Amino acid sequence: MLSEKVAIVTGASRGIGRCIALALAAQGAKVVASARNAEALDKLVEEIKQQGGEATAVVGDVAVDTDASELIDQAVAKYGQLDILVNNAGITRDGLLLRMKNEDWDAVLDTNLKGAFLCIRAAAKVMSKQRSGRIINISSVVGEMGNAGQANYCASKAGLLGLTKSVARELARRNVTVNAITPGFIVTDMTDDMTDKARQAMTEQIPLGRLGEVDDIANAVIFLASDQSSYITGQVLGINGGMYM
Repeated sequence: MLSEKVAIVTGASRGIGRCIALALAAQGAKVVASARNAEALDKLVEEIKQQGGEATAVVGDVAVDTDASELIDQAVAKYGQLDILVNNAGITRDGLLLRMKNEDWDAVLDTNLKGAFLCIRAAAKVMSKQRSGRIINISSVVGEMGNAGQANYCASKAGLLGLTKSVARELARRNVTVNAITPGFIVTDMTDDMTDKARQAMTEQIPLGRLGEVDDIANAVIFLASDQSSYITGQVLGINGGMYM
């Protein structure tokens, strides 16, 4: 489905980002995986190659302008094009508003929102010249509905939705689509550390009665990255089991 396409995935070292990178490679895309953890990226690249795919790792921090630009430049230098950008990099620094430190607010907004902006700005130059491209931003259900103790994270993920819609309008005439996915509660290494009581309380908020899987998000990315989604832009796809409607 994505043969000969070149895809960048940020935050690819674990969880949802790692699954997205593997899924894109399985569909034939050449994957440029980015994160700050070099060891985890190397393991991911090796796994993709063992499965017959093609991938390369670029270590960096998307919140740093030069790192974001270098990520795009390296992808184009190696493969000659850039077709898909998945902005998945994200961090949390949870805490109640009255106790939240300025540095915790700044760190989350810098990585989750500014990082996506920097990558999009650099990628848009390439995609606009090509007159083709797919940009997919991984937001969150809490960016739509809010969540106590996560004012910084929710603000960053809500900001991604506004960024998505604005950039979609700017790049549409260049045949570049821009969409967002808002995952709900997804099984990852972070949820593995939760108590059974906390997991049950989380599950009770979901009409489908279960947590989502990373594959649920990766499958949506594959669709939005493919030609099957060519008339979809500026949209928010909620994958949350009915938690937010």
